Amino acid sequence: MAFDVEGKLYKKFDTTQVTDSFKKREFVLEVEDGAYPQIVKFQLVQGNCDKIDPYNEGEQIKVTFNLRGREYTKEGRTSYFTNLDAWRIERAGNASAPAAPAAGDFPSAADEPPATATDDLPF
Repeated sequence: MAFDVEGKLYKKFDTTQVTDSFKKREFVLEVEDGAYPQIVKFQLVQGNCDKIDPYNEGEQIKVTFNLRGREYTKEGRTSYFTNLDAWRIERAGNASAPAAPAAGDFPSAADEPPATATDDLPF
């Protein structure tokens, strides 16, 4: 399931090679939520680790992410993990669809060229 959130890039960390075949990079977003902003940690994995590079701490960004959870049992003890896996990052305020033209941008009947009697079209 995919979600979007906008906020200020609060902190970004270096890429970590977790295993020979798995790497991740974490970053923190400050999200406005009433009187108390939320500090939320996201992760980028594998080929997405460099997607945070163009952005600086303090910059407003929009993050698209998947909510992931799993169960992990070790030595008879079970733990539960939740990850916010980011897969798209863009500057906040970027429209994903083109904006509709303003009312004044549409042509009116007055913009129609005048009809001519010397029209030489065969139909």
